[in-house]
Amino acid sequence: MTAEDRIDRVARETFGFERLRAGQREAIEAVLAGRDTLVVMSTGSGKSAIYQIAALLIPGATVVVSPLIALQREQVDDLRERAAGAAQLNSTVPAAERDAAFAELAEDALEFVFLAPEQLANPEVLDELAIARPSLLVVDEAHCISEWGHDFRPEYLRLGAAAEALGRPAILALTATAAPPVREEIASRLGMRDPVVIVRGFDRPNIRLAVARFHDEDRKLRALREHVAAAAPPGIVYVATRRAAEELAAELRSDGLRAASYHGGMRSADRDEVQERFMDDDLDVVVATTAFGMGVDKPNVRWVVHAEIAESLDSYYQEVGRAGRDGEPAEAVLFYRTEDLGLRRFFSGGGQVDVDEIGTVLAAVEDAGGPVQPSRLQDETELSQTKLATAVSRLEEVGAVEVLPDGEVAPAEDRPPRKEAISAAADVEARRRAFDRSRVDMMRAYAETDTCRRGFVLSYFGEPVDGPCGHCDNCEAGRAEAAAPPADLPFDVGARVAHEQWGEGVVQRYDDEALVVLFDDVGYKTLALELVVERDLLRAA
Repeated sequence: MTAEDRIDRVARETFGFERLRAGQREAIEAVLAGRDTLVVMSTGSGKSAIYQIAALLIPGATVVVSPLIALQREQVDDLRERAAGAAQLNSTVPAAERDAAFAELAEDALEFVFLAPEQLANPEVLDELAIARPSLLVVDEAHCISEWGHDFRPEYLRLGAAAEALGRPAILALTATAAPPVREEIASRLGMRDPVVIVRGFDRPNIRLAVARFHDEDRKLRALREHVAAAAPPGIVYVATRRAAEELAAELRSDGLRAASYHGGMRSADRDEVQERFMDDDLDVVVATTAFGMGVDKPNVRWVVHAEIAESLDSYYQEVGRAGRDGEPAEAVLFYRTEDLGLRRFFSGGGQVDVDEIGTVLAAVEDAGGPVQPSRLQDETELSQTKLATAVSRLEEVGAVEVLPDGEVAPAEDRPPRKEAISAAADVEARRRAFDRSRVDMMRAYAETDTCRRGFVLSYFGEPVDGPCGHCDNCEAGRAEAAAPPADLPFDVGARVAHEQWGEGVVQRYDDEALVVLFDDVGYKTLALELVVERDLLRAA
C-alpha cells in the first residue's frame, strides 16, 4: 500500500473524510517523510487533521502543545471516541490522572499527549516525555512564539530548547495567520531544520472587506453604532482599550442590542460567561479587545467591525477571519481615522526595552552564578513580564544568554563581552521597533488604498492574486480597476531585490504608482515606482 493510500485510508476510516483539502495531504506527506513542517492555513481548513492523521501513521507518541485548555479537552475526547489513546497534561488535570497518563505513555499505549506550553517548564513532565522518545512535536497556534505574531506568549520561547530535550522529534508548527516575517521567526525560534512551508487558504471570498473613513471621532462612533444596530447579528466589534469595550457595549445595549464587553481585565468566570452566551446565540454582539481571540470558533458570525485600526494586517485578518466560517456571506468593516494611528503606534511599542534595561537583565543573569528562573529575574530587575521576555530574547539573538528547556535563563558559554553584547542587543531591538512601525504603516496603507482590498491582503501574505475581487468596497465603487498598476513592471511580485541603504528584501505588491518591498532588516517600505525606475533604486538580489 502506497503512502498516499495509507493517508486516504486513515482519513476515511478513522476521521470520516471523503477527501483531503488543499495543503493537508502535502503537509501529512512532509511529516511522514520526517521533515520539519510549517503549515499556515485559515481557521476551519483542517489543520488538526494534519497532525492527527500523520501521528496515526508513524510509530511513537505525538506531543501537542496548545495554549487552549478547552480545545485540548475537546481534542482528547474526540480522539478517544475514535479509539486513539489521548491524554492532556495541564494545571486542571488531577495528579492521579496525570500519573496514569505517564504510565500509559511509558507502556507505549498513548498516541497523543496534549499540554500547555508552560508544562514544559516542569522538569518532571519534560523527563517523562523524553523517556517516551516522541516521534512528533506539534506546536499549535505557532504564531505565539513570534514577537511579530498577534498573540505573542513568552512561554512559547522555550519550545525550541524543549524539542532538543525531547530527543529532537520532527516538528509540525500550525497557525492560521502568519506573514513572511512571522513564518521566518517561527521556524528560527523552534529550531526547525530546512522546513517544508505550506501556505494555503488565506482567501475568504465570502467576506466583504470595506473601510469607512472619518475625520471626527464622534461621527465615527455614531456611524459605527448605526451600522451595528442595522446589521444582522451575531457580530464582533474590536476596540483598542478595556474602557472603550465597556463604554461601547453599554451604548449598544441602550440601542436595544444584547451586547456585552470582553477584555483581559475581567474575571475569568465573567469572560467565560460572555463567550458561552455568544456561542449560544444569547448575545447579538461582543465588544472586545484582542483578548477575545483564540478559541472563538463560532460558524455563524455575520460581521466583524473594528472601531480602531489594528497593529498589523496579521492581527486584523486573524480577527476578520472569525466572520463567515460557515461559508455564508459575511462582512468586515474598519472604521478608520488617520488620528487613530498614533494610538496604535503607542501600543505597538508596549514591549520595547532600552539599552539600560537590556544591560540590567544581562547583569542579573551573569551575576546569578548559574541558570536563573524568569520570576527571579523579574523580581531583581523590576521589569514587566513582557519587557523581561523582550530583553532576554534580544540577548539570546546575539548569543549572550540561552533559554533552557525548563524556562531558566543562563549565560551562553561563548558569549561576547558584556558591553559588546548589550550594544548588539540594543541594535537588534532598534531594528525590531522599526519593523513594528512599518507593519502599522502597512495597516494604514490597507485602510487608505484605492486598490482591491482582497488583493492587498493576499499579496501581504504571499498568496498569488489573479485580479480585482469585485466584492470589496473599492471594487464595487470602480476604484480598484482605475488604480491598477501599469503592465510593464521592473520586478515580479515575490522577486528578491536589494537597496543600497536597506539591504535585501522581497517585492510584496504593486499599489497604483508604487511598489511595496518587505526588507529583511527594516520591514515594509513603499517606493514610488517612477523613482525606482529612473534612479535604479533596486537591483535583483
